[in-house]
Amino acid sequence: MVLRGLHASYLLQWLLPASSQPPSKLFAVRRQLPARATAMEAAANCSLRVNRQLLDPKFEGYKLSLEPLACYQLGLDSAVAEVKLRDDQYTLDHMRAFGMYNYLHLDSWYQDNVYYVDQLGRVMNLSVTLDTALRKPREVFRLPTDMTACDNRLCASIHFSSSTWVTISDGTGRLYLIKTGKRGDAASEKWEIMFNEELGSPFVIAHSVSFIKSDVHSVAGLLLRVEKDELDAKGSGFYVSLEWVTMTEVDKEDNKIYEIFKRRVLQGKSVPHYAAIEPGGDALMIVSYKPFRFMKDEENQLEENEDGKIADEKKDPVYYWQQTEDDLTVTIHLPQDITKDDIQIQFPPEGIIVALKNQSPLLEGKLYSSIDHESCTWIIRDNSLEISIIKKDEGPMWPELIVDDSRGEFIMDSSQCSAVAERLMHLTSEEMNPHPEKENPPCNAQELEECDIFLEDSTSLCRFDGNTLKITHVVNLGSNQYLFSAVVDPKEMPCFCLRHDIDALLWQPRSNQPDSMWEHIATFNALGYVQASKQDKKFTACPPNYSYAALCECLRRVFIYRQPTPLSTVLYNRKEGRQVGQVAKQLVATLEASDPILGFQATNERLFVLTTKSLFLIKVNTEN
Repeated sequence: MVLRGLHASYLLQWLLPASSQPPSKLFAVRRQLPARATAMEAAANCSLRVNRQLLDPKFEGYKLSLEPLACYQLGLDSAVAEVKLRDDQYTLDHMRAFGMYNYLHLDSWYQDNVYYVDQLGRVMNLSVTLDTALRKPREVFRLPTDMTACDNRLCASIHFSSSTWVTISDGTGRLYLIKTGKRGDAASEKWEIMFNEELGSPFVIAHSVSFIKSDVHSVAGLLLRVEKDELDAKGSGFYVSLEWVTMTEVDKEDNKIYEIFKRRVLQGKSVPHYAAIEPGGDALMIVSYKPFRFMKDEENQLEENEDGKIADEKKDPVYYWQQTEDDLTVTIHLPQDITKDDIQIQFPPEGIIVALKNQSPLLEGKLYSSIDHESCTWIIRDNSLEISIIKKDEGPMWPELIVDDSRGEFIMDSSQCSAVAERLMHLTSEEMNPHPEKENPPCNAQELEECDIFLEDSTSLCRFDGNTLKITHVVNLGSNQYLFSAVVDPKEMPCFCLRHDIDALLWQPRSNQPDSMWEHIATFNALGYVQASKQDKKFTACPPNYSYAALCECLRRVFIYRQPTPLSTVLYNRKEGRQVGQVAKQLVATLEASDPILGFQATNERLFVLTTKSLFLIKVNTEN
């Protein structure tokens, strides 16, 4: 018998017939949870609540607009410090982490400020106030080390922790913490190194935050690495490492310096789509396809491995139970040489207590429903205690024997299995795909998009507590494909955008709201569907005011999708004969450059596009 449907394997586990042997010898059917679920069982399973008021069920699509877009091009004095993948960086994780890296960095604390690192090791800045009076990018900082001397270097990375603090990686494994003053103002801006240390193998900075606790200033950063896994013989041979580093201000010899206060490492088997530290530095959030977990020191690691082995071993249930519409039967295995005088059974109101003399109870708790106390009996049979309980209300089946007690195992008898199988018969067939040439097959795999495919390890959003190093909240994203991230408010965590049906929904993490930790703040109509058709897309972005979303391809072309805006003229829908009040526009810009696009950032008014030798500005909105 073959079950049609995605979760047939789970349904089959409850259709296996039970034998007529005593419960002590029955085969107990257990649903085997994935290891990932077991690791997260202590975390709160959450969901993302869509704000229906931000959805537009009447959205009609984007209208291609031929209106010209003002585009300005600035030539670079020195080319961007692009680092191409080496021959030993051949996995998808290497491509996602380093091959698709965004070399253009937007300073969200100061409007229309972008930065990049050139081949001379200079951090270059372009600050825009007026498009018609653009100045060439200026040098604000120069990396002290020679980046080209490192054979296994990665691309240099920058992250703006606050309005006055910046973290920089030179791509060789060295981390810089820099105090900048007010950026974008040449008179007050001065980049001063406050921390400079080699932290092992090369990395890129995924995120960083600046915070103050107990009048002590700290900066925390997430360092991303893809490293060789010598023990992984069947997989890609690599693992992904996220190092959470906290640098804290300390007084030493009447001088205030910064030292590493704490280093914690998470490991996983896929590059995270999204990784960010909460503003207070207490926790972090990760969106990833494969799970991450904290690594401990060697001594604790051994203990963790032993605990993991014990947890993985199957524990025998404390009791087995069966039921009919009228009664229940509970079976408990007993130690050798136990007599009826050693057994103590009580039925307090709505509960049950089973214990051996002078020992803690084997079974204790509140029963799921009421029973007939006077009709309950028990007997010792084959070294097992068998308790017969009569239901007070005949008919309803109990989902559990004792409320919130998972130590027992429910066993179906053959008649119950047959009844369930009969109810599911309309979902089954005796053959695999009995009608392959059917006119309307239930599913055509060729019509599935990437985000529609069911994954064994589906993407999840996890929140890790920095003190306990454990997962506190989990959201199973399922088929809600991750699209991109954007900074709406630099004081908050970056937002992330997910596909929901054909739309793209923007979510803002709210770490100070435990009951509603992710807020739906904007919707880009049909963007989920549109982006799926752009096979050559490289970067996706949106501005802080959500007025548009933009995609760029690897070469030249940029697609802009504006939110619906009211029309200044009257427009009618000819098919329906009604007036159209607003329209959403699609615009296309083609860059006059043959070099590949290396960076892409969006502000409320402009798009910044970085190629190897040029920086382009595209005027999208005339005003905020």
